[in-house]
Amino acid sequence: MSLLHKKIKDFKQYSYERHKNLFSELASGQAPHTLFISCCDSRVLPSFITNSLPGELFIVRNIANIVPPYSTKGEYSSTIAAIEYAVLVLKVQNIVVCGHSNCGGCSSLLKNDDELSLLPNVKRWLSLSENTRVKYYQNLDEDIRMPYHIEMINVVMQLENLMTYPFIEERIKQKSLNIYGWYYLIDKGEIFDYNPAVKYFEPVI
Repeated sequence: MSLLHKKIKDFKQYSYERHKNLFSELASGQAPHTLFISCCDSRVLPSFITNSLPGELFIVRNIANIVPPYSTKGEYSSTIAAIEYAVLVLKVQNIVVCGHSNCGGCSSLLKNDDELSLLPNVKRWLSLSENTRVKYYQNLDEDIRMPYHIEMINVVMQLENLMTYPFIEERIKQKSLNIYGWYYLIDKGEIFDYNPAVKYFEPVI
């Protein structure tokens, strides 16, 4: 039996049985309270770090937790469609963009074309965060740079991209939707929340 098959067996035997009534309720539909946009990184598990049950989070994962600017032209349509569905159909109350420490996608924003020559699709996807790279070099002096600064900047840039979605801007004005920018420090298990008033990431607890 493969490791994955064993984990499926364990899920059925323990996790499913423990929440059997919840799964029965979820069979007829979903009503998540939060759209959670995170990186694909295997170390970042949205339901795990938020201690959420099935049905609570509508999750979008991609390299470097990028939010493409709003468009109806069909490019990057998977992420855009998921955001559109979460807000307009599921009517989520919150959107979280969660970056994390030691993000390979964010570090690749600082690589040159030759270093990404074997990853043409990754390179094209990361071009959506060119503004992150530019801001990183504009705002940080060499002597104060820290490894995770670019990941924090990237989260802020994605929050700005969210505001290009007309239905998101409208719902924020109506106070029916909240957006949050989080930074997850993997080795400490800590979450920092971006405070736009002071332009700083503050610890959640």
